[in-house]
Amino acid sequence: MLLIVFLGLVAVLAVGRAMLPWAVRDYVNRTLSRSPLYSGAIGDVRIHLWRGAYSIESIQLNKTTGNVPVPFFSARQADLAVQWKGLLHGRLVGRVLLENPEINFVDSPSDADSQTGGGGAWLQMIRDLFPFMINSFIIQNGSVHFRSYQTEKPVDVYLSHLNARLDNLGNITDQSTPLSATVQATATAMDEANLDLKMSLDPSSYRPSFHVALRLLNLDVTKINDLALAYGKFDFKGGWFDLVLEADAKQGQITGYVKPLFRDLKIFSLAQDLKQDNVLEFFWQSLIGATTTILKNQLRSQFGTLIPFSGEASGPTAVAILPTIGNLFRNAFIRAYLPQREPGTNGSDELQFDPPSFTNAISTSNGDQ
Repeated sequence: MLLIVFLGLVAVLAVGRAMLPWAVRDYVNRTLSRSPLYSGAIGDVRIHLWRGAYSIESIQLNKTTGNVPVPFFSARQADLAVQWKGLLHGRLVGRVLLENPEINFVDSPSDADSQTGGGGAWLQMIRDLFPFMINSFIIQNGSVHFRSYQTEKPVDVYLSHLNARLDNLGNITDQSTPLSATVQATATAMDEANLDLKMSLDPSSYRPSFHVALRLLNLDVTKINDLALAYGKFDFKGGWFDLVLEADAKQGQITGYVKPLFRDLKIFSLAQDLKQDNVLEFFWQSLIGATTTILKNQLRSQFGTLIPFSGEASGPTAVAILPTIGNLFRNAFIRAYLPQREPGTNGSDELQFDPPSFTNAISTSNGDQ
């Protein structure tokens, strides 16, 4: 009798285990399709009971309104697992790993054909898919695209080879330190420029509290000509772009700066721009070219400025116009800005970037800062 009960129990467990992936797949599909603006679909689901995890193959989230030719989100695989080491700190937390994820933001004159991700309760969706508090979030070989299909030439500005890691989101290792969670990310912009991001944040704060530092180095500006033509009505003939951003938020109030720096910039070419049919665009191109030439730091062949900003972290921020103009002249005629964090900022030393290196070497002098 006991043998029959045991065999029956084994049979029930075997059938339940066999049906579990199907049940999870059905639940995930229904969860992804709850948003009125986005529909989701996934491939196979694999259950890993021995490590308290399940993996989802081939995820896609598509906008249901308008005509958007690319999914908002896709990934080759998502793996959601319990972090057993969290039990050492008395917490049951989890880890989410995304392999080859891609996000597509699409700009369009109409809301129906644009795609920003708005209207989707993404955080609640993740909570529904994984019942434990997420403590770690990992991205492997991801990409982010900004696209426009309504312009004369389709625009596609992107980051690829994105690798990122968010740790201690559940604040289980150092609950006495407010900015306990950390984010580190690296990516390649337009297949060649290096992007680094470092961030610390307070995951338990009701209002945003964080410090972030970002740097982009050595972007060939001709790679973004489609973007410049579509939104600025000019194009680049040559040059390199560096960007540094640093921001500090305390209880929802954010302050920071952004440094856009152009080296060896060439915008106007008489031989090329004379071929344009639009006279206004020709004069606009020549005006931008003349302005960047006049306000260029001759020693570093650099046009740039430092733009301070402040405001609510969750709302619009105010840009300081007069200091921005003053910093434009400072870069041109006093000291050129360097693509590194400004001295005197309040960020942790852990957010410092490595010394900058350039593919086309730039000589520095005592006049640079």
